[in-house]
Amino acid sequence: MKKQHIQHLYWRTGFGATPTQLEVLSQFDRHQVVDMLFQNATNLTVLETDTSEIDHLTQYDLKTKSNRKLFRDVSTKKLKAFNTLWVNRLVTSNALLREKMTLFWANHFVCRDNHILHVQQYNNTLRSHALGDFGDFVKAISKEAAMLKYLNNKQNRKSKPNENFARELMELFMLGEGHYTEEDIKESARAFTGYSHNYEGEFKLWQQQHDNGFKTFFGHTGRYDGDDIIDIILKQRQCARFICEKIYRYFVNENLDEARVNELTDVFYKDYNIETLMRFLLMADWFYDGKNIGVKIKSPIEFLVGILKMVPMEFKNAKDIIKIQKLLGQVLLYPPNVAGWEGGRSWIDSNTIMMRLKLPSVLLSNAKISLTEKGEFEDSFKKYYKQRSNDFVKVEVDWVAFEDQFDKVSTNDLKSILITTKLNNGTKSYFEGLSKTSKRDVCVQLMSLPEYQMC
Repeated sequence: MKKQHIQHLYWRTGFGATPTQLEVLSQFDRHQVVDMLFQNATNLTVLETDTSEIDHLTQYDLKTKSNRKLFRDVSTKKLKAFNTLWVNRLVTSNALLREKMTLFWANHFVCRDNHILHVQQYNNTLRSHALGDFGDFVKAISKEAAMLKYLNNKQNRKSKPNENFARELMELFMLGEGHYTEEDIKESARAFTGYSHNYEGEFKLWQQQHDNGFKTFFGHTGRYDGDDIIDIILKQRQCARFICEKIYRYFVNENLDEARVNELTDVFYKDYNIETLMRFLLMADWFYDGKNIGVKIKSPIEFLVGILKMVPMEFKNAKDIIKIQKLLGQVLLYPPNVAGWEGGRSWIDSNTIMMRLKLPSVLLSNAKISLTEKGEFEDSFKKYYKQRSNDFVKVEVDWVAFEDQFDKVSTNDLKSILITTKLNNGTKSYFEGLSKTSKRDVCVQLMSLPEYQMC
């Protein structure tokens, strides 16, 4: 398999390929390389942080003000720990595809909660279903404690149906806007009445609050519950198409190719198997077309994790990882709203592009960010900058691991490994004029180019 195609594959299903990976994988054909991705993603390893400080608390303990405060304080602290734990998983996991799919689904089935135990459970539900049956996935999500709270389905009662979850289920999770009626929303909301969970986060159906009456939904009538509604939606080809459009935009190209989306839809609509869909996508010749390589703007997480993958480093203060996410515009576990992050061009503005261009030198060369100048960029830094001057973040870069990893890579070949798109003439002239005293310097210079923002 061509190294350029491997790099493209590994950026879309992960966060780039190391020189060693490129060398090893180039000896195999496409089918073998793709098959290895799926084999490595087979085993599920849950992501968990230490919650022993609050594990002993029961729902009765939380009736006291002091215990509620303890729970809130610990939960807030552990959410930050879980964030950094997730970033580290993205950097180091061998189950590359499962973790990238988990990241994708987290911005599809968008949810936000401040209860660490429920957040952790929700995140691992995304991870466990990431390559499974889509119908089972949606049903599991509809019963998750974090989602039941986030979209108010805990307040969905037979006497007074709450339509929030039913609306977002169709608009954001399964069909897209305009493919259902207000009556469909009302009837489906009735089917989800009585959905709740216990203290441990396990799903419970509150029978006395569930509407067992007949509902008419998409032309079908019956005593439907939530699972029945999901099954009826799955019968709509639009459901398969909606998901395939999002998959195409995320893994292939922001600009939809109708013919290719139709191919994906044909595959997915047969059985809604996510692994089958992704295998078809990653094996397709058109996935590796030049027009699809190096054209996607990296999300902040892709950008940050890509740097950490190529140049291992240790943050002296784990909170700095979250600080960087804030400045880049994407903090894991904290989506802006139920629609999630828009992605694409929205990742880049005059402020975040400056942050992106300066970050590699800040992390890898101990460069200092000037806070004396006035402007949006400096103001943004000051918002999170509480330490003494020139102490933005503290990291210990493992240059030994970098040198070992890039030992057989020439300085000239670094560009093809770190950057997947062609340099424009202006950038090329600028880069060629820089002093290239070592691979370290060239690495920092390449990561500081506008083209490094693409994958």
